[in-house]
Parts: sequence; structure tokens; C-alpha cells
Amino acid sequence: MAKWLFKTEPDTFSIDTLKQQKVSCWEGVRNYQARNMMRDAIKVGDEVFIYHSSCKEVGVVGIATVVKEAYPDHFQFDPQSPYHDPKSTPDNPRWIMVDIAYQRHLRLVSLKRMKANQALAEMPLVKRGNRLSIMPVTEAEWAEILQMTGQF
Repeated sequence: MAKWLFKTEPDTFSIDTLKQQKVSCWEGVRNYQARNMMRDAIKVGDEVFIYHSSCKEVGVVGIATVVKEAYPDHFQFDPQSPYHDPKSTPDNPRWIMVDIAYQRHLRLVSLKRMKANQALAEMPLVKRGNRLSIMPVTEAEWAEILQMTGQF
């Protein structure tokens, strides 16, 4: 099973929201590289770090598990949705989503701390210019971030 990091803005959707909903679709991904990872690589059972971005305390805040693999993001067909894509059709959808289930909160592991940790130096998240909303996490990076929480 693979490991992933999914970024979200907590004002829009937070780890607390996921905990309350228990299971949620991960919609609104509008980057082709991230979409391709969701479509081709993310599988049921994969673990996901939930990462809060664009907020006061940026960093890893929790863990979820993928419970449903890629399927068309229905928001792309809704003209009222901010995720609407007029070029997408039900016969040829451009965008997909996966479903994730809440597992647990973690003590915040800030981006600043991750950037300072040499064991994470090759992680795409800490490299300059990487703005993907979904990215793979190696087993070693996963273990290091868990250790940084002080909970395991």
C-alpha cells in the first residue's frame, strides 16, 4: 500500500470536517499531474496524510485511508460549482476524485519543522516550487513524520 499527502485549506475542508463526516470525497483537484496520480496510482487501503495549507498553522494534521478509488468528480458537471468544467462531459470526464475515511488527528508537524529535517530533504513538499495538492510519500518519510508528532 502506498502513502500520500493531500493538501487542503482548513477554511474549506479540514481534518475536523473529515472526522465529523467519517468518509468524504476528495473533490476539486484541477491539476493534471495530481489527477493522474489519483486515477492511476491511488488505491483502496492507501494511507493519506491530511495537510492544512493557506492557514496560520500549516502542516500535517491527521491521517485518512482511501476507501474508494478514482471515479468522475460530479462537480465538474455542475454549472453552479466552483469546480465546474464546461469542457468536461459525462461521456468524457476530465476530472476524478477518490473517497477517504478519517483515521485520526495528529499533533501538528509544521512545514517549517519538515523543511528543517534532513531526513525529509527529498520530499516534494519541502522542495521549492512544488505546489501539487496531492503527492506521494515514501515509507521512510511517512515514518519520520509520524515520529515528529511525538505520538508513536
